[in-house]
Amino acid sequence: MTQKTALIIRHVPYEGVAGYRVPIEAAGYDVDRIDVSDARFSSVDLAEPDLLIMMGGPMGVYEQDKYPWITCQLGRLARRLEANRPTLGVCFGSQMIAAALGAEVYAGPDCEVGFHPVSLHGPALDGPLRHVAEVPVLHWHGDTFTLPENVELLASSPLYPHQAFRRGNHILALQFHAEMGLDPRFEAWIEGGQEAIDRAGTTEARLRADHDALGPGAVAAGQRMIAEWLEGFD
Repeated sequence: MTQKTALIIRHVPYEGVAGYRVPIEAAGYDVDRIDVSDARFSSVDLAEPDLLIMMGGPMGVYEQDKYPWITCQLGRLARRLEANRPTLGVCFGSQMIAAALGAEVYAGPDCEVGFHPVSLHGPALDGPLRHVAEVPVLHWHGDTFTLPENVELLASSPLYPHQAFRRGNHILALQFHAEMGLDPRFEAWIEGGQEAIDRAGTTEARLRADHDALGPGAVAAGQRMIAEWLEGFD
């Protein structure tokens, strides 16, 4: 049997696949990773891996003049999505999926930082996202997007209505971070995110306390969600 391959695109070193690695490897994928800062990144065929996972980052999809790799990544991502290849996007990764599908990504009115649940919509109630129902998960973003055509909205929050969407069984975009809650790199998020923390009206102490108290449950729910999503591939 041919080994299934998964490629993680990491946009900044402190935002990796974290808790999602466990269900991905358990599903039989050989996991590799590439950073966008790697000289090889521009030549990687993003349509090739059996599974593509794009993680978060502090940049905006609209900052293509500042980050030229965004344009390059979007073009290759669009070809992958057109072929309906299994793809997961988290936070910035979800915004990249939205943009590649023709949606607008833009700066939102507020920063959403901290642990709280999302509200699920009809298609999500009996699907993989049901595992995060009523579970406080980490949010850390200030950008959002219009909903692409031909997708199903899965989740919302009071601040941002577009928290998750899917296109069929293979394309899943998650604005929230159910992969984070046990990863020590969370400290780097806090150290580099003071402006977002202040704008969101929370504190470092609150984030650390919630990470310790709520993080393990968020990751466990997120792992169940991703495991079931991977099981649903045709």
